[in-house]
Amino acid sequence: MRPPLTGRRWLVIVAALGVMIAASTGLAGCASANDGGVKIALLLPDSKTARYAAFDRPFFEQRIAELGNYDVLYSNADQDAAAQQSQAESALASGAKVLVLDPVDSAAAASIVAAANAQGVPVIAYDRLITGGQLAFYVSFDNEKVGSLQGEALIEKLTKDGARGGILMVNGSPTDNNAAQFKQGALASISGSAFPVLAEFDTPDWSPDKAQEWVAGQITQYDGQIAAVYAANDGIAGGAIAALRAADVSPLPIVTGQDAELAGIQRIVSGDQYMTVFKPIRDEAGLAAEIAVKLVKGQPVTGKTTIGGVPTTLFDPVAVTIDNIMGTVVSGGSYTVAQICTAEYAAACAAAGIR
Repeated sequence: MRPPLTGRRWLVIVAALGVMIAASTGLAGCASANDGGVKIALLLPDSKTARYAAFDRPFFEQRIAELGNYDVLYSNADQDAAAQQSQAESALASGAKVLVLDPVDSAAAASIVAAANAQGVPVIAYDRLITGGQLAFYVSFDNEKVGSLQGEALIEKLTKDGARGGILMVNGSPTDNNAAQFKQGALASISGSAFPVLAEFDTPDWSPDKAQEWVAGQITQYDGQIAAVYAANDGIAGGAIAALRAADVSPLPIVTGQDAELAGIQRIVSGDQYMTVFKPIRDEAGLAAEIAVKLVKGQPVTGKTTIGGVPTTLFDPVAVTIDNIMGTVVSGGSYTVAQICTAEYAAACAAAGIR
């Protein structure tokens, strides 16, 4: 039989319970404090463009992890503006303190900016400028220069080869503000040259399939007249080249590209694509991460310039041809020689001195 509980024994038990409760409370407080960091949302526009999964997301998340205890809420809209709106709303509801937004539709995204601002959440326009709303920062590349590099490379090559004929312009998505700047820069280089624009197409959703379909129709209409294809990015270039191959066009016209995707680099090695544009995405994503953390901390942010009153930093793009693959995408850490020069491309790599 247990001895009766005396007053002294009651005091001991109560004290012990108090210690246990205090310890439990203290542990719960520690768990709460360490249950994830401050939330920063990264909202990217599509998965058809390889760079977003291959570079933008991992570079951004890596830099964020280096900067402290922050959680990245990642979403990809798969070229659906309504889905991106829902993803942004979900991020805000989940407590995101900053939105890093690469918009599907540059104009429609203004409503996302307005919703974020209403909650006191700053928005960084990433890669594509959002046309409307109060932005905290804009980071991208000199997009008109991207188009200029494409157009200049195309005209120089056609002139050097003594080519005759015209150019098909396969532009980017009509909802992407950058696409208009690429086109503007390219036309500045092409206009006044000996190579007229035969026809042009704004590619919905940057879709390679839609680019391929359109180019296939133009091959029939302009049989024997196509000297070059201005393709706004490497995905579109791939679609255009597929159409040209399917129609047995030989020799292939000069084809441009952008983003230095692995498939695009390999097409340059094989001779199917003439050039692409390398953009230092690690720098862009890293700066976006740094600015996001500053905004979380309430620190002031400044850019190298301003656009529409928004602090802005634009990085410089670089044209890539077979002659400088080693000095751009390889030295820049985008790909290794082994990744580029698989068995299918080994002979072409050796011939080009890529080793």
